[in-house]
Amino acid sequence: MSNASKPDHPLTAAEFTDGLIRVGLILLMVVASLRVFSPFMSLMLWALILAVTLYPTHQRLAARLGGKQGRAATLLILISLLVVGIPVAIIGSAAAQHVMQVADGYQAGTLALRPPADAVAEWPLIGEQVYSAWSKAAANLPAFVEENRTTIESLLTKGVAVAKSTAGYVLMFIGALIVSGIMMAYGRSGSEALYAILNRLVGSEHGPRVHSLATLTTRSVAAGVLGVALIQGILAGAGFMLADVPAAGILAFVVLMMAIMQLPVILIMLPVIIWLWNNGDAGTAMNIVWTVYLLLTALADNVLKPMLLGRGVDAPMPVILIGALGGMISTGFVGLFVGAVVLAVGYRIFMEWVALADDSDTAQEVAEAGE
Repeated sequence: MSNASKPDHPLTAAEFTDGLIRVGLILLMVVASLRVFSPFMSLMLWALILAVTLYPTHQRLAARLGGKQGRAATLLILISLLVVGIPVAIIGSAAAQHVMQVADGYQAGTLALRPPADAVAEWPLIGEQVYSAWSKAAANLPAFVEENRTTIESLLTKGVAVAKSTAGYVLMFIGALIVSGIMMAYGRSGSEALYAILNRLVGSEHGPRVHSLATLTTRSVAAGVLGVALIQGILAGAGFMLADVPAAGILAFVVLMMAIMQLPVILIMLPVIIWLWNNGDAGTAMNIVWTVYLLLTALADNVLKPMLLGRGVDAPMPVILIGALGGMISTGFVGLFVGAVVLAVGYRIFMEWVALADDSDTAQEVAEAGE
């Protein structure tokens, strides 16, 4: 008689203890593995997102190189480092340097502030308040600093902490690009392994669907949200630096954050354009050139998002916003990117699971009605 035909019986103390020990050992192994892997979690997630997003381009390039996966991955990563890595490093360095200069000037008591132009008072809603505070600070900066010392020191402390960690973030981004190249070189075996894992978790019936959903959502959010934001941030940073706008790196970082959070970048561009016309040193012709450039940069997402976001499965804006903010709060600047993708993928998989349950209930109701 087989074991399957034996009648059920209560667990003995020995069987219960044996099962408990096995579960405990498994949990211990999982916890230990997570502890070992946790320092690399952000890097590997970021690398995986980049690999999944760039993989179609990698495959097209490999086809042109005679199917050489490793050579195609190396070439693609080198191009990515030149096109994206170097501008990100320059903008990040400029932002960190400006923050450190402000902090050093504050500590040395050498900070100076230029009086605002009359046009500042004409800004909608906040013009008069900004003009008044700005004028007061410019007239007697030491008194203004003393009056707002607690707030200023708190902001400077946070800014210096971010500035000091900028180099680490840039190195992590470059490292993630390199690791993503290794993942793409072995992309087929990695995809097959993930496919097998999903089949084991959700069953062979739904495994392919979940695999496709996770891949498409990752590519959609990474390219349509993060990619567009990165393009806007780089273009804005280049324009700010070439136009000699003060705090160009910080403004570019703000543009990047606003683009990820799906907020209109024009809110940053308009004050910069006003500053160029009122305080900039360039002539009228160059002011026109920079105005057109910055406006096109601010509106670039209207063209790029339909091209990139429409290729996959999109997620609601609040999900992306919460993922970006939550990721940044929990894991720092890199979490701004990783959090948006992870939460979007989780949301789509969860909604797909809900839809599958609804389909099963509907099918059962139809079958019962037919009987």
